[in-house]
Amino acid sequence: MATAEHDRERRQVFGDDAEQYDTARPDYPGRLIDDVLDFAALPAGVPAVEVGAGTGKATLAFAARGTPVTCVEPDARMARVLRRRCTGMPHVAVEVADFETWRPERPYGLLYCAQAWHWVDPAVRWARARTALRPGGAVALFWNHWHLEDPGLAERLTALHARQGMEVPPYTILDPRPRPARRGPQARQWREMEADGGFTDVAHRLYESTHARTPSGLIELLASFSGYRVLPAAARERLFRDVSRIVEQEGGGAGVRVTSSLFLARSRA
Repeated sequence: MATAEHDRERRQVFGDDAEQYDTARPDYPGRLIDDVLDFAALPAGVPAVEVGAGTGKATLAFAARGTPVTCVEPDARMARVLRRRCTGMPHVAVEVADFETWRPERPYGLLYCAQAWHWVDPAVRWARARTALRPGGAVALFWNHWHLEDPGLAERLTALHARQGMEVPPYTILDPRPRPARRGPQARQWREMEADGGFTDVAHRLYESTHARTPSGLIELLASFSGYRVLPAAARERLFRDVSRIVEQEGGGAGVRVTSSLFLARSRA
């Protein structure tokens, strides 16, 4: 079982090459961002807080719609990229801090977290969310989940991992488990929002999109996952070299299917 310290180490590997992470990860669907803002119905000037903002893949989408955002990002390396990307956006503030110990100076009308809520300590995250929100404030948690469109290519790349004596890291594009595995009230996030968070008006929405990746683009995506980042450098480089070769043999590109999963809820007034 992973320990809290192990999880902390895993979440910090993304900052080892923050620029690469920013380039590799796809954006979130515009319709998802619009749905979050429609649900939150923020009055003019009421800010949002983003937990684990990373390099700003979600931040820029909210900021572009005029939403004032306070970004809480624990990794100073990721925050540097985030600040650069938000240059010229005075309504975006970046604070380098762990959400678990961060102290909000004002109540927020929306707390959102893109691809990072699972890294926040489950023992305190819901209490911290309630502390950050004003009565009736909204919570939006969302993730992108990836799969290769070509099952034959997925099979060859999975076999490659086995030949090189490694397992496919979980929650990556070759993980065969369905994601989201459970939906609606059966989903863990839904249950936590109601039971641990004490939130109401819980909803779950899915968004589908596809992305074309070159061999190098696919390698960049793989390299952005913590399960590959923690591999020994030599083993990772050997694997990625052979992945690139196989993708070239299969036509020189790979289609990636993305399911974006959004959970919404509202704090009690």
